[in-house]
Amino acid sequence: MGEAAAIQGTHPSPARRRLRRMASLAVAAPLLTGLLQGVPAPAAQAAESANSAGGVDVSLETLAPKAPVDGDTLTVTGTVTNRTKQAVTNATVDLRVGPRMTNRSEIDDVSGRGAFRLGGEGEALGGRYTVEIPRLGSGLSRDFSLSVPVSKLELDDPGVYQLGVSVSGRTASQPYDRVLGIERTFLPYQPDETEKRTKLTYLWPLISTAHVSAETGANQQQTPVFENDDLAADLAPGGRLDEMVSLGKDLPVTWVIDPDLLASVDAMAAPYMVKNGTTTVPGQNQDIAKRWLDQLEKAVQGHKVVALPFADPDLAALAHHGKEVPGSLAHLQQATALASGTVETVLHVKPSTDFAWPVDGAVDPSVMSVATSAGARNVIARSDSFRDDLPYTPTAARAVGGGTTAVVSDAALSKAFQGDLVRAENSTLAIQSFLAQSLATTLELPEQQRSVVVAPQRMPTTAQAQSMAAALQALSAKRWTEPQDLPGAALDTADPDASTRVPGSASYPKKLRARELDTAAFQKMKETRDELDDFRVILTAADRVVPPFTNAISREMSTSWRGESPSATLYREEVLRYLRSLTEEVQLVKKSDLTLSGRSATIPVTVQNRLLQGVEHLELRLSSDNRTRLKLVEGDPVASRPVTIDGGHSQSVKFTASANANGPVLMRAQLYTEDGTPYGAPMTFTVKVSEITPTVMLVIAGGVLLLVLAGIRMYRQRKRAAARRAAAEAAAEAAAEAEAESEAGQEDEGTAGTGAADPGAETEQPSDPTPNTGSESGDPSGTGEKVDR
Repeated sequence: MGEAAAIQGTHPSPARRRLRRMASLAVAAPLLTGLLQGVPAPAAQAAESANSAGGVDVSLETLAPKAPVDGDTLTVTGTVTNRTKQAVTNATVDLRVGPRMTNRSEIDDVSGRGAFRLGGEGEALGGRYTVEIPRLGSGLSRDFSLSVPVSKLELDDPGVYQLGVSVSGRTASQPYDRVLGIERTFLPYQPDETEKRTKLTYLWPLISTAHVSAETGANQQQTPVFENDDLAADLAPGGRLDEMVSLGKDLPVTWVIDPDLLASVDAMAAPYMVKNGTTTVPGQNQDIAKRWLDQLEKAVQGHKVVALPFADPDLAALAHHGKEVPGSLAHLQQATALASGTVETVLHVKPSTDFAWPVDGAVDPSVMSVATSAGARNVIARSDSFRDDLPYTPTAARAVGGGTTAVVSDAALSKAFQGDLVRAENSTLAIQSFLAQSLATTLELPEQQRSVVVAPQRMPTTAQAQSMAAALQALSAKRWTEPQDLPGAALDTADPDASTRVPGSASYPKKLRARELDTAAFQKMKETRDELDDFRVILTAADRVVPPFTNAISREMSTSWRGESPSATLYREEVLRYLRSLTEEVQLVKKSDLTLSGRSATIPVTVQNRLLQGVEHLELRLSSDNRTRLKLVEGDPVASRPVTIDGGHSQSVKFTASANANGPVLMRAQLYTEDGTPYGAPMTFTVKVSEITPTVMLVIAGGVLLLVLAGIRMYRQRKRAAARRAAAEAAAEAAAEAEAESEAGQEDEGTAGTGAADPGAETEQPSDPTPNTGSESGDPSGTGEKVDR
């Protein structure tokens, strides 16, 4: 005790040094007041000038260690930039330690403070803990580095301190020292473990946008078709999702995963296609997908995994615009049922599926009702929606009735890493603010352990993820927090004074409501769902068609469409258009008008199936709009036939009709499913009925008889003509022989001198044989008969 007193006497404590300075200022104040009354006050002018605009920008790029302890040396680096139009001379970069903050609201006040405030920024350390800049020209920058032992910072007690880096100097228009700029941050100082550490649950979300379309290849593997290949960039080394996995594997976090992301990457690990205008091209990033899945599977081992419903449906949009559209809530249940199996199949871990996470944790009674309708018992809300009127931060979990637990995440901690954190300054400030808020939370009730949940934005950028990881690593010493998973946080004992009243509908943020999917979007989803239901019942292999479209409809509900209305509309339209292109492959073949002669006839109607699989459970119905003229025999007024067709084939379906009167009749053909739902568009065609009477039959019979008789007559005439030609030819041959014999006899008689020819007698010349024509018939020739002349 005496040794301690001697040490204290030799080296006054930081608190005593600060009290001495305050006492000195109190004694000197009257004297300074009197002196300043007769002299212009450059300090006052400097304060006024600093409060107005400043002129030199101070950027803090690094601060290490982020939560120092005794014996450490604090190092701050950054850049000062002269934004004025004049050169700054005799500039000094100083480190300032402000007062210890006693609650979280003071941290918020400092965060929102602007220019330098005289008396509220702490004193400059001065001495060798400064950086001198003799001259800084207009528009120029200069890097700085300040290193100070923690013992020199005069940190009295554990807590959060304001830490500022200021620049003082002169300009030609104001040639006296004044503060030209300052940047503030926070320094959490907790060298030893607190009595009760806060249990901290940090959600690590793996969520992306929709990448896979409803289309698949016609092969046996049903090769998936991606809308684009953007997902590969996120999965590649250095990409957003790659960074989330690389960082998260070493952090005490709860993984919150959208199963659709896993399904999409798993599909990319195999052969896949990518849309390219009106065609598709093979994807080339299988190795990237396989590598990412392998790393993720290893990263989640030993961690709790929470699976959101498939494709992360927008629960608030469903509650405000979709729940009245039939089938919407049922689809949410399907998406929830699909979640667990997808995660188990891809990552080989069993996830928790009883958590619902509305956008930004904003809830009202309808959101809570929809969130729990699919089986979730825990709803992740946020403290800027679920407000507590308490001077401290209560435990996150609280029962809200009906077996539902609201897990209220801390708004300030959850929003700590939003915005552009690519710049080192923004990242450093965000990390220090997060650490300060977490320590202040613990010190609100140091004797009472509480549970705090942090639910960051759903899709952190790479820079945001890196900043989040740096903050969690700074808490690894567990001096005022200890990690806890989300299921454990949901089971913590609720604070009896915490609010359990669900905020009313009027309190739901208007900005969030304006970005939701509207009722028309959910009606379009219903239209797609209804047409899919009609289509699936006729397919012989429905499992090749239904899952891709069911998943696509889930993606249409995704929270990722918020603020992306044109893209969301285009995706919905493409899904429905592709479904209709498939349903139209089963259709009635257009039929031309028919002419029906007779009392009965067969009317054929052709059904075509251009799908690669067969269809069944279809019924073709045919009806007549004038049953007096034309009546269908198999059914009155509608005839029906079952239809079963193999893939790539057509079927001609025949109906028997009975005619009663002449005239045109409009016929209507329509396909139906077995439950009586019309399938596809109807087809109409006209049948022209021409009834045949007995008189007409007699006339036709007479005409036929005449044709037969005319044919017989023609046959007989041709037969007689052939006979005459044969007789004429025989006569001609006989005459020729007789003439030859006659000439031979005359030659013999002349030689003997027994007689002479009568000169007056006619003799038949050998050049004039008997004509070979036969006699012509006097009968007229038959129709079409060829007559020899």
